[in-house]
Amino acid sequence: MDQDRDENSVFGFVDVVVEREQVRALDGFTATIPARGVTAVFGPSGSGKSTLLRLCNRLDVPTSGRVSFRGKDVAGIDPLWLRRRVGMCFQRPTPFPGTVADNLRVAEPEASEARMRETLQRVALAGSWLDRDAMALSGGEAQRMCLARTLMAQPQVLLLDEPTSAVDADAAEVIERAVRELAQDGIPALWVTHNPAQVERAADRVLHMERGRCTGFGPMDSDNGPGTR
Repeated sequence: MDQDRDENSVFGFVDVVVEREQVRALDGFTATIPARGVTAVFGPSGSGKSTLLRLCNRLDVPTSGRVSFRGKDVAGIDPLWLRRRVGMCFQRPTPFPGTVADNLRVAEPEASEARMRETLQRVALAGSWLDRDAMALSGGEAQRMCLARTLMAQPQVLLLDEPTSAVDADAAEVIERAVRELAQDGIPALWVTHNPAQVERAADRVLHMERGRCTGFGPMDSDNGPGTR
């Protein structure tokens, strides 16, 4: 399936509608997400940001229109195959009972200790944390561990649904830096946020959403910053 993939874009949306109970969460949404860097999805509550992310790994399906991953219509892609390549971090961390190592092995049961230590270091956690109780971590620590757990599956792209909204400013800065470094290493990110300062700090480009539509999309500059729509 990978041999025909589109190297320039990671997701494509063509005239996508998502309608539930006669309410349109997305209303003719069209955009192409580049396969590099960090793309911020910015807009007010209820603009369809989280719905957009859920389409990317088939946690939701469109009422009409086309969603593609690397040029392939996601409707024809096995959901489990897709979700291992499209990693997702949610608004609140979801640690499982057990140690940090137990949590990482949920994503990769045969993972070596060396690989787990290396992955923790990518999210600014010490490798010595493998034996810690995952349920005793702070919110910011747990969110970074969940990001590490996602990385254990070696995703091709990250979906981030306001992952710093429930952590303090220091933890948010660490997560932003980790995602930037991952993008530089070739793992692009699609980051939903309503925080304009975070867009300025973390994004290479910003996609503006309002009422289920794309109202602007381009690189971060004075004409396309989070305060220009």
